Amino acid sequence: MSKSQFGRIVATARYLPSKVVTNNDLTQWLDTSDEWIQSRTGIKQRHIAEEENTSDLCTQVAKKLIEEQNIDPATIDFIIVATMSPDYTSPSVACIVQGAVGASSAMAFDLSAACAGFVYAVATAENFIRSGQRRGLVIGGEKTSKLIDWTDRSTAVLFGDGAAGVLIEAADEPYITKQNLNADGRRSKSLVSGHRPTNSLFYQEESQGGLTMDGRGIWNFAMNDVTTSLKECIGSDSVDYYLFHQANRRIIEKMAKKLKEPLEKFPINLTNYGNTSAASIPILLDELVEAGTIRLDGTQNTVFTGYGGGLAWGNVLVRL
Repeated sequence: MSKSQFGRIVATARYLPSKVVTNNDLTQWLDTSDEWIQSRTGIKQRHIAEEENTSDLCTQVAKKLIEEQNIDPATIDFIIVATMSPDYTSPSVACIVQGAVGASSAMAFDLSAACAGFVYAVATAENFIRSGQRRGLVIGGEKTSKLIDWTDRSTAVLFGDGAAGVLIEAADEPYITKQNLNADGRRSKSLVSGHRPTNSLFYQEESQGGLTMDGRGIWNFAMNDVTTSLKECIGSDSVDYYLFHQANRRIIEKMAKKLKEPLEKFPINLTNYGNTSAASIPILLDELVEAGTIRLDGTQNTVFTGYGGGLAWGNVLVRL
């Protein structure tokens, strides 16, 4: 009988487009101000991709992981890209990345769970490893700037572009110890983006425009559903760090209070990046690894919590 194996995150990487758009830049065409945006969201600036598309951002992350870890791309078994802003309906971003880095043996596919996408993808990768795969890349990448109505103050100030990911390899003991994934399609219209209208010989439909969001509904969803599932996932385990989807500073601060945990356990970087959807958790993770805050030595209990459109939300408890 073959020995059981489990997934372990062994490396991280991120890539941000070079163009930075500040809150003050947005005031050139929106009726807003730096103070208004920061006081409500905690966001000061965001990175915006110009000619680069989602696959370009994700390919840069994959190349960093491969080169910095000095691995043969042919030994990668799978590539999962979590995104809600792919280049095309087909091919997938993951297949474009696979071809760009020469991972000729890897299966590749995109996973669409909006801002919960990276958490869903990590859980999926763990299950692949447990079924016999040995090595994979999990990347969250978004170019949300192409989905936004840039004249809509309620959403245009929130989002940014970027990508980040992890290298997951087989280990002899569990490091991704708990999964808790959820969805509620009854509230699917709470956050809508990228509508593809029917345009055929038989029926024509008007586009619904840019990204729309029920801000109050998402707030209540985070405070209630997400917090409840997070408590269920943690159980009696102690947690060193909570890596939340970086949507809004006030949401993170409020959830920390509900969990009765010090805010120091909830790193925040949305000030510089805004909401990067599926990329937000891995961007934050890579920054913490780079700073030495997270060591990837298997001693730090860390929770990844993602939530957003779908509605979809989830948590994974990881020893990093």
